[in-house]
Amino acid sequence: MKKLDRFLLKSFLGPFVMVFFIVMFILVMQFLWLYIDELAGKGLSLLVILEFMWWGSCTILPMAMPLATLLASIMTLGNLGESNELLAMKAAGVSLKRILYPLIYVAAFISVSAFFISNNLIPISYNKIYTLQYDIGKTKDQIKIPSGTFYNGIEGYSLRIKERNKKTDMMYDLMIYNHTSNKGNTSVTLADSGTIKSTADRKSLILTLYNGISYEDENNVSYRDTSVVLQKISFRRQDVVVPLENYEFEKSDSSRYGNEVMAMNLGQLRHDRDSIGTLNDRIMDGHERKIIYDLSLAQPRQLDTAQNKILVERNAKVEPDTLISWTNAEDEKQALQKAINAVDKAISNMQEYTREVDRNQWLIRRIDLESYRKFTLSLACFIFFFIGAPLGAIIRKGGLGVPVIVSALLFIIYYIIDITGKKLAKDGEATPFMGAFISTFVLLPLGFFMTWAATKDKSFDFKAVGLFFKLTWKGIVAFLTNGKSLSIRKKANG
Repeated sequence: MKKLDRFLLKSFLGPFVMVFFIVMFILVMQFLWLYIDELAGKGLSLLVILEFMWWGSCTILPMAMPLATLLASIMTLGNLGESNELLAMKAAGVSLKRILYPLIYVAAFISVSAFFISNNLIPISYNKIYTLQYDIGKTKDQIKIPSGTFYNGIEGYSLRIKERNKKTDMMYDLMIYNHTSNKGNTSVTLADSGTIKSTADRKSLILTLYNGISYEDENNVSYRDTSVVLQKISFRRQDVVVPLENYEFEKSDSSRYGNEVMAMNLGQLRHDRDSIGTLNDRIMDGHERKIIYDLSLAQPRQLDTAQNKILVERNAKVEPDTLISWTNAEDEKQALQKAINAVDKAISNMQEYTREVDRNQWLIRRIDLESYRKFTLSLACFIFFFIGAPLGAIIRKGGLGVPVIVSALLFIIYYIIDITGKKLAKDGEATPFMGAFISTFVLLPLGFFMTWAATKDKSFDFKAVGLFFKLTWKGIVAFLTNGKSLSIRKKANG
């Protein structure tokens, strides 16, 4: 390896690692802020929170890696251009193509790594994060009894305290309603003071009450006996043990969400695609036979041309009005009503068939879309390099100023197009292939254009770039409009 190659690799890997961790930190903080309400107040250990953040950070790698590649490539070539090192290399007879060679190998390595991350790590991450979300969601909040109001956080009990000593954790003037018998407010306990604590395994809650009275109303009134018994018990100390459920975080089976599309690798997706495709074909064949034999024809043999050779050879034409004649109006009325009932039945059956087929088609579209998206992360990293590196050589600005602004704008455009294509593919407005690769088709010409402009030492022409984005936006709008009009036509014809 030549000194120039080592110098270029060091110039690229340093900003790439720095930018990658900065982007990951920002995205992880956004992820944590999104789920902070689910984590707070559950009494989760630090290990559980760190595990949740780790798997969450793995799920945002498809956003972090392309952005880090784009920003690092712009910063690397921008720094070289701003410090005139790029100019010195060109003056020494080193072309931009030769300068980009070692960086292209690094970009290819990042792209290949991105594919394995997308195919192997991210499905596991989604499975883990879905499971952790379920386990955290079913874990109840910690018991924090406020003063001066009734607290219903303990299942089967409603209690109120007047004040609390924060140093000794002693509560004063307690009122506790026991609703475990589901008979209303028939059992109440009043105490001057008391404490509350949970057992070590958080399976039970111990209420220790001092100097109080328990009232219990045995409300067993019947039409024969309308008497009511009120039981009153005074105590100096009373311990009430309340069983707790789902107050302690417990991990469930990690394979709970293994059948989710996002939690599958490419091999599993292909297996499910074959299974659902075969099932869908079998359902379609069954529906076709039912339509032919049950809904349309009383005699399916009419479809057999071998049974109607004479009519076929003579090209006979039969008028529908001459097939059936009624002797009276009542027979005609009954026949028309029978026909209406048959049409209603056919419409109902077709709607049922359509729902069943649409459900399978939706699953197939999701599987196909996710299969294609296993490759989009790799392509995005590679294309972003060929956009960022030439762009950095053109604008000749390094650091975290102009490169951050330019890369943020480009990534926002890519992200909007990618999310739009994904939604269109899920809704059936576009094919899964087009929905997955539409962002690639939009960025690929920009990468060719930037590379060509940089190798030809073209200056940064804002008008040309603006015209490119204007034409690209018009193309996207035309595609979306055409897709919607096609779907409307399909629905109208259907």
